[in-house]
Amino acid sequence: MAQSNSWLVFTLMTVLFWGLYGLFLHSGQIGMADPVNGRYKAFLFVGLAYFLTAVLAPLAILILRGSDWAFPIKGLTWSLIAGLVGAAGAFCVLLAFGAKGSPASVMTIVFAGAPIINAVLALSLHPPQGGVSAIRPQFFVGIVLAVAGAALVTLYKPKPGPPPAKETVTHSGDPVHVRS
Repeated sequence: MAQSNSWLVFTLMTVLFWGLYGLFLHSGQIGMADPVNGRYKAFLFVGLAYFLTAVLAPLAILILRGSDWAFPIKGLTWSLIAGLVGAAGAFCVLLAFGAKGSPASVMTIVFAGAPIINAVLALSLHPPQGGVSAIRPQFFVGIVLAVAGAALVTLYKPKPGPPPAKETVTHSGDPVHVRS
């Protein structure tokens, strides 16, 4: 693969992983079978997964590459802040589920809203040459479309179907499918 396209592959992999995140997190919360504390139990294992992925993997890569162990305070501080806001966002997803938000609605709003926040903040920190007037109208149309898309997906998402039939075994040994 050409080096110039690898960023797109990794970006699409991130879309896939983060697109699955909310659904899997909600499934973990439900799977804990604890309506009061299930979301916190699930998040505990999210933290363990973060440790395995975000601590051990880069540590191994740094060791294998013979990296120096210098961590300039600016990079350390911003990286720590990034981790805190990322973890806080993940925790807020769980709180939204606990407040009866469905994964489809919560994640749609998150993934439409986050790029808008990112774009607006990036523009305020690094304004374009020529100021706001240099921003093309398509940028503003994109923001409106992102908001409209999130609203449409949230308001008109399909209703879930009935739960799958559970298989039980009768005294004769024959399976019977029963709806919950």
